[in-house]
Amino acid sequence: MTNFRPFDSSLTTAAELPPANDRKALRKTLRKRRQQLSPLQQKRAARNLARILNRSLNVIRARHIAVYLPSDGEIDPQAFISMARRRGVRFYLPVLHPIYSGRLVFMPWHSGSRLTANRFGIPEPAFHAQECRPAWALDLVLMPLVGFDESGGRLGMGGGFYDRTFAFARVRQRLCPTLIGLAHETQKVPELAMASWDIPLDAVVTDRTLYDPRSKEVSQ
Repeated sequence: MTNFRPFDSSLTTAAELPPANDRKALRKTLRKRRQQLSPLQQKRAARNLARILNRSLNVIRARHIAVYLPSDGEIDPQAFISMARRRGVRFYLPVLHPIYSGRLVFMPWHSGSRLTANRFGIPEPAFHAQECRPAWALDLVLMPLVGFDESGGRLGMGGGFYDRTFAFARVRQRLCPTLIGLAHETQKVPELAMASWDIPLDAVVTDRTLYDPRSKEVSQ
């Protein structure tokens, strides 16, 4: 764990949060927290995130990793990506499925890849069926979070894209890649009300530490 404190801990008290079952209000509050982080705080958080990820055995061993490009104040994984590319890691970005609405496919992402904004304004590579990597063939998925708890509960933007894409984990857990959520420490909440369709995380990594709710071998 690092000693860096990215945000005033007084802003993370449960008393300031909406009820756990009010996902809409909770999402609004937590998005505002991360949006208020300064560029310097974001830069430091990205650096700390990279250090912590690079201490995880599951991360170090992974060769096919799905990542994201940050927006809306999300913690930035690009410092980690730059380090991991030197090890020969192959990265993939999520792309909105052109046929199955509400699902994702994963396209290779290189430093020179051409990206185009999708309908949500998020840059993504062009879809080519012969190049996409199936979700089950990924080693690791690093996904952005709006909120999380220490039990592996995840609050996303509300679209359900990751939950639909990895729904097969309920019946074929062994085929599912390791799912790790990335967030600022200030996005942690005491408890999240989980829906029946939510796919729990194997771990969460923040700019301060790694949370391993399943006691899965993720940390060093």
